[in-house]
Amino acid sequence: MKIRTITTGISLQSPQDTEKIRQAAEFNQQVKEIFTQQGYEVQTTRIATNSWEEYLQGLSNIEILNQIQNLEQICLNLNLSFFNIGYASKLSTIALIPEINQQTSVIYCSSKIGDFVDGINLENALASAKAIKRISQESENGYGNFRFCAWANCQPGIPFFPTSYHQGDTGFAIGLECCDLVTAAFSQAGNIQTAEQKLHKLLEQELNKIAAIAEIISDKFAIAYHGIDTSLSPSLDKNNSIAFAYEKLMNGKFGQPGTLAISGMLTRALKSVSVKICGYSGLMLPVCEDIGLAARANEQTYNITNLLLYSAVCGCGLDTVPIPGDISIEKIAAILIDMATLAIKLDKPLSARLFPIPNKKAGEMTAFNSPYLVDCQIFQVD
Repeated sequence: MKIRTITTGISLQSPQDTEKIRQAAEFNQQVKEIFTQQGYEVQTTRIATNSWEEYLQGLSNIEILNQIQNLEQICLNLNLSFFNIGYASKLSTIALIPEINQQTSVIYCSSKIGDFVDGINLENALASAKAIKRISQESENGYGNFRFCAWANCQPGIPFFPTSYHQGDTGFAIGLECCDLVTAAFSQAGNIQTAEQKLHKLLEQELNKIAAIAEIISDKFAIAYHGIDTSLSPSLDKNNSIAFAYEKLMNGKFGQPGTLAISGMLTRALKSVSVKICGYSGLMLPVCEDIGLAARANEQTYNITNLLLYSAVCGCGLDTVPIPGDISIEKIAAILIDMATLAIKLDKPLSARLFPIPNKKAGEMTAFNSPYLVDCQIFQVD
């Protein structure tokens, strides 16, 4: 099991608050070293802030872009590769996101299109769809959307990007990559009930070790520990693909009958661990971040509707899903609204990170040049 991310959240009053960013970067490095000394591989450390609408309010668009470029330079000077400026919730700020994306390389952000209290914001959904479409057209192979998503009903403290944002005093959370535990549990089980029992036992053993270390770190540095996002973030290692793990329990392939039941079981197991949990703490099915999911997408054993269905019992929504480059803004907005409807109806956090692929149609292959993504066929959107 690997630690995918140590994410420290800070609240900025001003983009000039470089000392707070530096302190967070130093803290992340110290935490990484502690976990490394305990035998864990830490893949990334990250920083997330409160919504940039708060600390950049009252500025013109040009001033906002200048300030965010300054933040980018601060990050680069500190060797930070993952910095999230939180979410936009206004039409004017959502409209700025494509320019922010184009002028930065380590800045991540998101848009809020609804929550359980206020329902779906249809205007924000349409504005977010416009941003997704424009980012795809202004970045190589549509890759810019890796750093942007739209979400509904997501709370602060999610350690995974691009949804991550922060509120309140400085604190940290941990995101894991533990598909190897799922593979191990499912390999030893002959049915779904036994698999759930074995997975729960493995999660209890391994996550309590990490939680104990995190609590010690919290006490030592007097920084709040918000918990572990137990979500099964993906692996590019084919031996630990979440899709291939499913198939150890199925008489078929991921996407075929039985997939929904396993998805629900996985979420029960992930939420039942006796550690402090945060964020999604559910099943992630990011198509272009898992070799098995990409392989089954190529075989068309599942589609976008299936992914939304699985999100009803698990999941973080639609993640790294490639769609045709000529898709209309209205269709993108409809997908976002479907996602938000599920999130609000079920009162759960869901997000959508969609990749319109310029000049390519359904059935053609993506051509990402990224260490974080695997190529697969573009989904049909009817």
